[in-house]
Amino acid sequence: MINFKKLQKEIIDNKIAKGFNITDIPMEFRYTRGELDEAEQAYKKKLPDLGEELADVIIYLLGMAEILKIDLEKEIINKIDKNKKREYKKINGKMKRTKEA
Repeated sequence: MINFKKLQKEIIDNKIAKGFNITDIPMEFRYTRGELDEAEQAYKKKLPDLGEELADVIIYLLGMAEILKIDLEKEIINKIDKNKKREYKKINGKMKRTKEA
């Protein structure tokens, strides 16, 4: 099992060591979107670095979680459990939530 807390700490330690941003959260969101755009382009162009680009997205998310003092592992587990309890129905060709957890 992956230890998200350890990864979050390693990511923030690396950002600090390299002098990267650890205070401007809106900038971190922009960087994360940029990485997601790069992953989409890698997918569309069938580039071999798609996995690396997806990893960059996760790294930015874990870094932001650490900056914001969010236990992302706990949040993911809670969200997965919540999603399992939700009910959906196809309405007009689209999946719509019909019951909240």
